[in-house]
Amino acid sequence: MSTNDPVVIGGRYQLAELLGRGGMAEVRKGTDLRLGRAVAVKRLRTDLASDATFQARFRREAQASASLNHPSIVAVYDTGEELSKDGSNVDQPYIVMEYVAGRTLRDILREGRKILPERAMEITAEVLSALDYSHRAGIIHRDIKPGNVMLTPSGDVKVMDFGIARAVSEASQSMTQTAAVVGTAQYLSPEQARGETVDSRSDVYSAGCLLYELLTGRPPFLGDSPVSVAYQHVREHPHPPSDHDTELPAEIDAIVMKALAKRVEDRYQSAAAMRADIDRYLAGNPIQAPTVLIPPVEPLDQSTMLVDPADEADDAGEEEEAATSHTRAWILGALVLALVIALAAWQLPKLFENEAVQVDVPDVVNTTEDEARTAIRNAGLEVGEVTPRYSDEVEVGMVISQDPEGETTVDELTPVDLVVSAGQEMVTVRGVVGMQRGPARTALEDQDLIPALEEETSDQPAGQVIRTDPQGGESVPIGTTVTIYYSSGPETVPDVVGQQEDIARQELIAAGFTPKVQYRTDETDEPYGVVLEQTPSGDTTASRGSDVHIFVNHYEPEEEEPEEEAEPVNPDDQGDDQGDEQPGGGR
Repeated sequence: MSTNDPVVIGGRYQLAELLGRGGMAEVRKGTDLRLGRAVAVKRLRTDLASDATFQARFRREAQASASLNHPSIVAVYDTGEELSKDGSNVDQPYIVMEYVAGRTLRDILREGRKILPERAMEITAEVLSALDYSHRAGIIHRDIKPGNVMLTPSGDVKVMDFGIARAVSEASQSMTQTAAVVGTAQYLSPEQARGETVDSRSDVYSAGCLLYELLTGRPPFLGDSPVSVAYQHVREHPHPPSDHDTELPAEIDAIVMKALAKRVEDRYQSAAAMRADIDRYLAGNPIQAPTVLIPPVEPLDQSTMLVDPADEADDAGEEEEAATSHTRAWILGALVLALVIALAAWQLPKLFENEAVQVDVPDVVNTTEDEARTAIRNAGLEVGEVTPRYSDEVEVGMVISQDPEGETTVDELTPVDLVVSAGQEMVTVRGVVGMQRGPARTALEDQDLIPALEEETSDQPAGQVIRTDPQGGESVPIGTTVTIYYSSGPETVPDVVGQQEDIARQELIAAGFTPKVQYRTDETDEPYGVVLEQTPSGDTTASRGSDVHIFVNHYEPEEEEPEEEAEPVNPDDQGDDQGDEQPGGGR
């Protein structure tokens, strides 16, 4: 099969041109034939799909990512598996996703286009919003990088590859085994590079690497091998972004360097906390990240560094740059110290004031999450925890409730917690065709679906599931009714040969068959009106409702004409006649 041959999988998705191919999967644009919309379909490589453990993890993570409903996350519509077409005959898992028209940040950066600092901060804030949502749902991305973030033509941010990246990281592959992992080494957190257990703060570190590259045009660390880059993530301090762009303010340096802290305890403790600091900066308010002096970075052995011809310089030039950086660090330190002293002088008197500023809490219920965030910040409050909750009544992305409630008065900067609708909870209908109706019903009930049983004529064994509606593999809301059509099973045909026609008819109908009568008039000794023969014969099996042909005797033998009888003679008449004939007439 060529890369552009149209293929239909799952009975409804027609695949078209290849959009991209990574180390573990390929992505094709496709069409949902049922809904008539464009989709993107990602399929796992067949050599990975042949691993039962990897298949199970792929399905589990695909189902988890399908539960994420967020405007900055590429939506997952469906999951399933299809027999591979390359002759390996393995079940190849696939994920059907929202088709996003746009380009990745990796494509934009490779073009060398300048991204303004404010725009870089806005993009990162949207990525952090998506991460905050996924972290609350218990999903860690683990592969945040420019290639996994798309910008739509309207400027919206879309984060991709939730779930799959996690499955790969759990496959115990070394960093040099696949190009996908090698390409991600520039965004690994220190604990990830050490092979330790990671949590949501690892995604915060990767988001810091992403912001660093958007601001400077290069990642924090470069090297000629993944191991070299990973070593730097673990042991080396990156230069502040302002070392590459002197126009960047100290606040941006502080946000980036806090996100890139080696110890997880020193980083932002959540994606929401990092986004809140970015929002403060964009609004012109003081940030919470401390402005710190970064220790001088000792140069690595040149053999471990990736040398870009565009960055080459002679030894004298390097020394001059090092001296300039050193001088800049001292000047920056002095300015920061002066700023700290000024802030302390301004804030110390306020520490002894007891009166807190009171503000009104806006009512943000039934607004979108973004609208609620804006209203809360504009009121002088903080956005607290945002908890997703499934809802059959509230549209996805809308605020269900808030705490504190709207139209109340609280202290300034009080956090307002939100509960946001995640839409209807979806589930993929389990394939139960071939199972008996009892276990099939139990399997669907375990998925919180409502099974309805319908008998259907079939030659399959009695009680065996023939089909379901909706069919297995479809994604439906929790509580959907799924009709199970099961086989009535073959029936035994009654033996009606020798019975009268009306009795034979009644017996066949009672057994679930349709009698078809044909009459025979050939000569026979059998009684008139009895069944001479039947097809299929008695005591065989046939489908309920099928035809049984019976042949009924209608032969009537011709009647013989009776012989003519002599007229009877009266004995008295004979006696008279004899007397008359006696001689002499005497008596």
